[in-house]
Amino acid sequence: MTDQPHTVFDRATVRRHRDRAARTFARYEFLTAEVADRLADRLDDVRRAFPCALDLGARDGTLARTLQGRGGIETLVESELSGAMANAARRRDRAEGAVAGLHRPRVIADEEVLPFADKTFDLVLSNVSLHWANDLPGALLQINHALKPDGLFLATLFGGATLYELRTCLMQAEEEIEGGAGPRVSPFAQNQDGAELLQRAGFALPVTDIDTLSVTYPDALKLMDDLRGMGESNAVRERRKAWTRRETLVHAAQLYEEQFGNADGTVPATFEVIYLTAWRPDASQPLPLRPGEAHNSLAEALGTDEVPTGIKARPG
Repeated sequence: MTDQPHTVFDRATVRRHRDRAARTFARYEFLTAEVADRLADRLDDVRRAFPCALDLGARDGTLARTLQGRGGIETLVESELSGAMANAARRRDRAEGAVAGLHRPRVIADEEVLPFADKTFDLVLSNVSLHWANDLPGALLQINHALKPDGLFLATLFGGATLYELRTCLMQAEEEIEGGAGPRVSPFAQNQDGAELLQRAGFALPVTDIDTLSVTYPDALKLMDDLRGMGESNAVRERRKAWTRRETLVHAAQLYEEQFGNADGTVPATFEVIYLTAWRPDASQPLPLRPGEAHNSLAEALGTDEVPTGIKARPG
């Protein structure tokens, strides 16, 4: 990783994809909703109230509906790149009813250029949106500044194994049908980068971990349709701008079934989800003990017996 961000994604295209998906997003939000539920479960593990929170990349309010007052949140500022998505959230509130007891002001803003003052929020949440940031270290630094001291950051983003089946088959199909392949599926972050990025952005107590979700589809063409409906179509700046030939797509679907298909004719799609957890530094936070300062052994913490191995650490 370098300190200078590369312009990998076309942010205007990301916005257009969200705009296009906004009107029918409710039909395609199952994956976003599932990950939001898992993110909310992690918030439940923190025994604290966060009265003022930010939902960064809110889409049409999926996370707000999932939270339903959890985490002691009273105000949830919903920040969204797409104005059409923000309008869709208002329409959905009118149709389904707003989340009771939750004040939800909406802001149209880019995750890469946050408009919020220093020390504004007790909590910042982001659900599968930050994987579209060109300058992820810069976005994390701005998030850190927007948090109050001892404020919590919880986020999910798609990781490197996401859609590896589709990437493999699209590349092979383009090479075989069109004589060359372009970047058709966006690159994703790697889990091992997460803790380092959080530390570089000035966060304390960073933790990263991974979930892998497998979604079953009747065929690869339905998967591609769902990605479009989610607003997750390819937005790589150097992507091929021409429409993909139908012959190429059909061949990719055939390769997908041959290489990855299930016995019943369906195909799996892998979504790797990286979870980021970190805090804005504060003097009240516990500091890690130095080696040899612990008063209890790991065996005591786990409720097991400590068994000597007979192996001594080498000096120095």
